[in-house]
Amino acid sequence: MSLRNRHFYIDLVFYHRILKCFVLIDLKIKQVEHNDIGQMNLYLNYFKSEENVVDDNEPIGIILSAEKDEVLVEYATGGISNKIFVSKYQLYLPDKKELQQKVQAIMQKEG
Repeated sequence: MSLRNRHFYIDLVFYHRILKCFVLIDLKIKQVEHNDIGQMNLYLNYFKSEENVVDDNEPIGIILSAEKDEVLVEYATGGISNKIFVSKYQLYLPDKKELQQKVQAIMQKEG
């Protein structure tokens, strides 16, 4: 994405056929910061203005980070009308026993 000869790079861009919108994903190897959320807001505004066509819905932004401070995310996304989601990712799946326990706990809640 280029704005006045400044270049910006979105990690992943998808188009969701059912939702009819772009899904922008930014991957962070550190804790998410307020400027990361501002950067995603820039990307979403650009896609809304320059890439969307007539029947498209507004784009969605997802930031996946190694760490997530809930309070920082709450204040940094407050008042932003764009759809920005921030989540923590895991580098490794839990071991088999832990995974089985979590699945059983979910099944008991639903049953």
